Amino acid sequence: MRVLKCLLVGGVVTGLSGCAWLASQAARAPRPESTELVRTIIERNERFRSLRTLASVDYAGPDGKAGFKEIVLIERPERLRLETLSPMGVLMIVTADANEIAGYETRERLFYRGKNSVENLYRFTRLPIELGELTALLMGQPPAAPGLWQADGDRMVRDLGEGWKEAIGFDPAQWIPTSWQRTDPQGNVQLAVQFSEFFPTPAGPFPLTIVFEEPGRRRRLQLRYEEPEINLGFEPARFVQPKPDGAREVPLESLGG
Repeated sequence: MRVLKCLLVGGVVTGLSGCAWLASQAARAPRPESTELVRTIIERNERFRSLRTLASVDYAGPDGKAGFKEIVLIERPERLRLETLSPMGVLMIVTADANEIAGYETRERLFYRGKNSVENLYRFTRLPIELGELTALLMGQPPAAPGLWQADGDRMVRDLGEGWKEAIGFDPAQWIPTSWQRTDPQGNVQLAVQFSEFFPTPAGPFPLTIVFEEPGRRRRLQLRYEEPEINLGFEPARFVQPKPDGAREVPLESLGG
């Protein structure tokens, strides 16, 4: 479907050669207590609040491959704006907030709108997660919450109930998160995310490269940010869009899976 080919969430692959910040931190540090690691993750989530960046995107899946530029704006927890670019201009604009997800396909003048839901976000991004989880992951932060986490080597694992689990992997030198994954009751990885090419910012180390993998559907989305700006202020209006004059509106729910 055209909208899915145009958009596939935005952010990632060329640009900065990247400061391999973690590579210089070779010595292994003592493992903190589990409660300390959880507290560190929560504090990092609080420090990284917003992002504006140009990104390159590299996608591969059963529906084909694509590479394109994207403008990414995020204001956590639940505000997202993606503008898919081409040499001819903007192909697609997607906005999402706590109430609504909308997308405007500029060439066909089609305007898609629906409620904020995992299903509607998946129609644009092909990532099976909630908006708040996506904005966290796009900023290099595992969507962790306080709870009963257990140590597992360089990882922390939590039981989500009914057989579902999530895990956070850490760099053993600095003990900052470098991976996140969610597994289903059968132990299959539903979604795995890797963070790499960290560089220092006033809010802490920030990854330039983020890779999403959905093994069950053979999908991979690699992102590489170009000159990201962190913790800027945005007007809420940037994350909603009215139907453009002359556009035909299509309910997102009518698109099927």
